[in-house]
Amino acid sequence: MNDAPHYDVIVIGTGAGGGTLAHRLAPSGKRVLILERGGYLPRERDNWDSTAVFVKGKYRAPEFWFDQHGREFPPEVNYYVGGNTKFYGAALFRLRPEDFGELRHHDGISPAWPIRYEDLEPYYTQAEHLYRVHGQHGEDPTEGPASAQYAHPPVEHEPRIQQLNDDLEKQGLHPFHLPIGVDLVQDAAGRATPSSVCIRCNRVDGFPCLVRGKSDAQVICVEPALEHPGVEMVTHAHVVRLETDPTGRTVSSVVARLEDGEEARFSADLVVVACGAVNSAALLLTSANDRHPRGLANTSDVVGRHYMRHNNLALMAVSREPNDTQFQKTLALHDWYLGADDWDYPLGGIQMLGKSDAEQIHGEAPRWAGAVTPDMPFEVMAHHAVDFWLCGEDLPLPDNRVTLDGDGRIHLALDESHNTAGLNRLRHKLQKMLGHLGMHEHHLLDHSLYLHKGMPIGATAHQAGTVRFGTDPASSALDLNCKAHDLDNLYVVDTSFFPSIGAVNPSLTAIANALRVGDHLLERMG
Repeated sequence: MNDAPHYDVIVIGTGAGGGTLAHRLAPSGKRVLILERGGYLPRERDNWDSTAVFVKGKYRAPEFWFDQHGREFPPEVNYYVGGNTKFYGAALFRLRPEDFGELRHHDGISPAWPIRYEDLEPYYTQAEHLYRVHGQHGEDPTEGPASAQYAHPPVEHEPRIQQLNDDLEKQGLHPFHLPIGVDLVQDAAGRATPSSVCIRCNRVDGFPCLVRGKSDAQVICVEPALEHPGVEMVTHAHVVRLETDPTGRTVSSVVARLEDGEEARFSADLVVVACGAVNSAALLLTSANDRHPRGLANTSDVVGRHYMRHNNLALMAVSREPNDTQFQKTLALHDWYLGADDWDYPLGGIQMLGKSDAEQIHGEAPRWAGAVTPDMPFEVMAHHAVDFWLCGEDLPLPDNRVTLDGDGRIHLALDESHNTAGLNRLRHKLQKMLGHLGMHEHHLLDHSLYLHKGMPIGATAHQAGTVRFGTDPASSALDLNCKAHDLDNLYVVDTSFFPSIGAVNPSLTAIANALRVGDHLLERMG
């Protein structure tokens, strides 16, 4: 494969970071090669089957990582065109302006970013428009200023969630429409119109979208990018290492293992890594050489460190009235995002999850034994379920880190109990309100199928922080443009660059940053 063409840019990965960056570069006329470890997700009925997706994990990568005690666990990763956005809930929040500054938490400090909210704001707006986010700026009292309204109106609440919204407002709170990326056109009653791609079904959260109604990176970015003549993609190309020239300042070859097991070398003026925070760190570490003995971009010894993934709880309440909602993921609440009247530290946010069904509840049954009344069969419970996602910030600890063993296998060390006091208070606040919200007060059940069967370390969907950016090469791996301090042509454009993670889903920030870095690369290439 030594006669492979030379490209202007190679982008490794097709998720929120890589897919979006490729889309930004595509119209430039430059030669762009996209390398994707997986293939296209098969379109089949199992895409929407709870047992296949959640209970059996049919589409999860068939691999295991190891925790700090050497125990293996299945990570929540999917290797397909579109990356983990094929399975995300498409909740596309901006970080709050305060998240870009230093925030004091119960267990430590969430560090300041080297850029401000205002630096990213124009790209947040572009990202919201590109990914067809439906929402309403101005409803959430904690959000920062927006230079433009969402291009699409919020997804309307169905009656039971509208009632929840009204009951929360009666408690003096400020619920708002959750910003979500879907290709939806609603009629006056909020229903999907006959021509709408999204059909407002109950499969938005954690399932791939069979009708292409969810704004994932494949649909929104990769496929449109490939329509440009200079853009190519190789699927089933697992990049195993990056090689440098003798000076160590330039990535000279991208080495990938192809579907037939053969290795191929690709070269480009600029190389962009966007494999997800764990795999991007692992690729840099495994690419160690004489010039970079600790791994590429790792003079600072921060590569792999400061891993973050949010402190999360997936919880199911039981409504007194039936909950006939299909598209449940329309409401969020940030009143305690930065603190509360009885607590000086941030608690985090509450948002709706996709609607539980009987198969998911059957999958949870062994863990719920004794927690629910015997006179409520699972089918009845499913009909009354109201599902919440509680998201608290975890902090970038240097010992929460990705390392590789002698066989190149991924080890992930994580202190699962750090900075969880705010999240526990958030749960307590929700529990105390249940009676006022038309729910049974004693049923707030851990819905751990969303969190990999109760193994918090396996919940890697919000992974971030392993190749942080900053102004000081001694304490960061990347500069403000997400270029490695140690190399002239290597960039990292996924959630790895985060110095802190806030308490909202990281996808929109990854997308906005990819657009920002894309503009820098276009300027650099002239």
